[in-house]
Amino acid sequence: MAKRDYYEVLGVERGASEAELKKAYRRLAMKHHPDRNPGDKAAEDKFKEANEAYEVLSDAGKRAAYDQYGHAGVDPQMGGGGAGAYGGANFSDIFGDVFSDFFGGARGNGRGGAQRGSDLRYTLELDLEEAVRGTSVTIRVPTLVNCKTCDGSGAKKGSSPVTCTTCGGIGQVRMQQGFFSVQQTCPRCHGSGKMISDPCGSCHGQGRVEEQKTLSVKVPAGVDTGDRIRLSGEGEAGVQGGPAGDLYVVVSVREHPIFQRDGKHLYCEVPISFADAALGGELEVPTLDGRVKLKIPEGTQTGKLFRLRGKGVAPVRGGAAGDLMCRVAVETPVNLDKRQRELLEEFRRSLQNDSSHSPKASGWFEGMKRFFGDL
Repeated sequence: MAKRDYYEVLGVERGASEAELKKAYRRLAMKHHPDRNPGDKAAEDKFKEANEAYEVLSDAGKRAAYDQYGHAGVDPQMGGGGAGAYGGANFSDIFGDVFSDFFGGARGNGRGGAQRGSDLRYTLELDLEEAVRGTSVTIRVPTLVNCKTCDGSGAKKGSSPVTCTTCGGIGQVRMQQGFFSVQQTCPRCHGSGKMISDPCGSCHGQGRVEEQKTLSVKVPAGVDTGDRIRLSGEGEAGVQGGPAGDLYVVVSVREHPIFQRDGKHLYCEVPISFADAALGGELEVPTLDGRVKLKIPEGTQTGKLFRLRGKGVAPVRGGAAGDLMCRVAVETPVNLDKRQRELLEEFRRSLQNDSSHSPKASGWFEGMKRFFGDL
């Protein structure tokens, strides 16, 4: 019986991409697979037909020959490359990726050989002054290091790992599932190809032991919460001679009693007396570099912001230093004695019926009158 056109078998156009071919084949194979249709000869024939079509069309050389000469170009009896129901190629290599989820199997090289150690994270708490100016600190980090007793091999001193008897040192085993042979990571040696018959007493065959590592960390000036400092090779030791991972030191800046940081700028609240706010004056305010004089003009209101340029933070990645913003908070006097109360009473009487001294209050009362008038 004449063979059907391979493109017709898969239900794709002649110019179909590799992804389209795979999708079409996957659909047909899942539908007609013998394991899903036990005893159904027609389904088995359709599965073999789809298998043959996909093997040819998924190979660039065979596909070119087929497109030019048809079935004769790939028929081994006529000098072609050959396809056949199962011939010409490693079955699991062609279909392993298509059926990996169908069987729950794995395809690839497994987990054997040297493996890089895991990265570690360490949270470093700093005072604001340390973060702004930079510092050097010593930290202790729990990590996995190579066992010194066995030099990381996991085998008892005087012995060495032997070839895994389950996979023969390959690191993978082949599982037969119906028509398919699926390659999986060896469950005994976990892909390494080696097994330890006489494990090291210090690391119990793991090749690594937990240890507290003491490290010196240089913190650059200007770091902020969330910034990371990478220490290359200071993470966990690798497995079977693999490279060590990295250690990431993550900065966390503690709350400061005076300053709040916002990027490269600093903010602080400066309490001033009622008299200084009304009459004006000069105050000393703190900065990270010491005290400076701040001139307060008369009539200063609560919330007024004064900017001290360059008194903020120089960014860790370069650029000009930020500013220090001083927000004024007028403080109401408390615990007045008799004479102080008399003076304030006299002062209050002197302001009565004269709204020019309280422009904000005057505007607020006018707005309130309009609001209630509209109601």
